[in-house]
Amino acid sequence: MSLTIQQPFAQSGAGYLIKGFELIRLKGIRRFVFIPLIVNLLLFSIAFYFMFLQLDVYMLELQQWLPDTLSWLTSAIWPIALLFFLVMFSFIFSSVANWIAAPFNGLLSEKMELLLTQSSPISGSSLDLIKDIPRTLSREWCKFRYYLPRAIGFFILYWILPIIGQVLWFLFLAWMMAIQYKDYPFDNHKVNFDEMKIALKERKGLSYSFGITTAIFSMVPLLNLVIMPVAICGATAMWVDHYREDFVE
Repeated sequence: MSLTIQQPFAQSGAGYLIKGFELIRLKGIRRFVFIPLIVNLLLFSIAFYFMFLQLDVYMLELQQWLPDTLSWLTSAIWPIALLFFLVMFSFIFSSVANWIAAPFNGLLSEKMELLLTQSSPISGSSLDLIKDIPRTLSREWCKFRYYLPRAIGFFILYWILPIIGQVLWFLFLAWMMAIQYKDYPFDNHKVNFDEMKIALKERKGLSYSFGITTAIFSMVPLLNLVIMPVAICGATAMWVDHYREDFVE
C-alpha cells in the first residue's frame, strides 16, 4: 500500500507570495477576493497620488532652504527620501486597508484554507462574520500596539545611521508584513498574538523571505493594488504547510 505525501505549495517565503497570484484565481475563491481588492485599489490609488504631489513640495522646500554651497545635497537626499516615502506609504496604507478589510481578509483566509485542505469550514454563516468583527479589529489593534513603539525606534535609526538605518527600517517593515498577513489563519483558529509571534520566529527565514517579497511588491505600482489578497492567500498556503498541524487538532 503506497503512502501519498502532500508536497508543499512552495519552497520559500517568496515562493508562497508568488503562489498567491495563482491561488486568487481558483474557482470558488475569487468572490472572496473582491472586497479586499477594492479596498486596496482605492486606498493605494489615493495614497500614491498624494505621495508624489507632496514629495515634490517637500523637495522644493528643502532646495530653497539649503544654501547654494549645499545644493548638491538635494540630489543625494532625493533617492533616500523617495525610498522612505515608498516604503512608509506602502506600509501605512496597507495597515489602513487591513483595518478596513480585516473581517473580509479573515474570511478570505478561511475559505482559502478550506479549499487547500478540503476540511470543514471554521465558521458557517454571515452572522459568524459579523460576530467576529470586534475580535478581528481587536487583533489589528494588537498588531498596531506591537508596531508603533518599534516603528518609532527604527524611524530614528533610519535618519541617524546612513545605509544601516535604511536597511534596518526595511527589514522591520518586512517583518511587520509577515506578521500582518500570516496572522489571519492564526487568528481564524483563535491562536493568540504572542503564540503567533513565537511560531513566526521559529521559522524566521521563511517569515523574512515572505515579508521582504511582500514589501517589495507593495512598492511596485499596479502590483501593490492586488498585493493584499495575494499575500493573504500565499500566507494561508504557508500556514497549511508549516503551522496548521501544530495548532489544529
